[in-house]
Amino acid sequence: MLRAVAEPLVWRHRTGEIVLDRPRVMGILNVTPDSFSDGGRYLEPDAAIRRALEMVAQGADLIDIGGESTRPGSDPIPADEEWRRIRPVFEGLVRTTGVPLSVDTRKPEVAARALEAGASIVNDVSGLRDPEMVRGIAGARAGAVIVHMLGEPKTMQVAPSYGDVVAEVRGFLAARIETAVLAGVPREALAVDPGIGFGKALDHNLELLAHIGDLTALGRPVVIGVSRKSFLGALFPSTSGERLSASLAAAAFAVIQGAQVVRVHDVAETVRALQVVKDVRVAQAPRSPARENL
Repeated sequence: MLRAVAEPLVWRHRTGEIVLDRPRVMGILNVTPDSFSDGGRYLEPDAAIRRALEMVAQGADLIDIGGESTRPGSDPIPADEEWRRIRPVFEGLVRTTGVPLSVDTRKPEVAARALEAGASIVNDVSGLRDPEMVRGIAGARAGAVIVHMLGEPKTMQVAPSYGDVVAEVRGFLAARIETAVLAGVPREALAVDPGIGFGKALDHNLELLAHIGDLTALGRPVVIGVSRKSFLGALFPSTSGERLSASLAAAAFAVIQGAQVVRVHDVAETVRALQVVKDVRVAQAPRSPARENL
């Protein structure tokens, strides 16, 4: 008896859609002086644009551009400064690449400007808590990533506590999906991210990675960002630049557990790692009766 093959999820956004028939790679582009891993490297627009195009050439399916660091302990910056940093990058990339662009921001005014400049997706680490953000996404027919974060970046890693981290994160994401849909955002435009490292201790992060299936049950694409994060450094002493192997292992595990999009710094290496996962899955497919009898 043949097994029914589930149709892949589709993530719709302002300029088209992403068919999740394979794991997709979201390249990280931090246009900031103080991001935890690559702060200052791509602060100049030309350098940022070159890096984005390099990631696309390496296989990135979309690029996530942020102008404000949300690392633990960081302070917010004014919206005008955040937009000043990323405006020329959006304007340059809209002219030079065809992959969808995402804006990594928690400010509705920055999101609105980025969408006008050509962004397709809003990646909101505050989880679409601001009704103005939700209205802007709905009005632009943009895609969105709903991220779970406990508290604010300044204090989120100060003794984070949960009763059941998987159930609480899942409940938050489910509630934000329904709120956004009621406000006019198409369900197909939404993806969810458990916010690894955003108000979570080591055990919380590991539990969330181990139970990604609880999040895929929400019926929307799951985005996972583990690249170079400090929880990996808690497993073995390392700087952010020494965490490539751990980042690849965590990303591959997340995909095996059901994540559909991985947000990464190291695009070329991640693309290769996920190709291995894909090829093993193909080999894992049920054998046909004819093959069984060989």
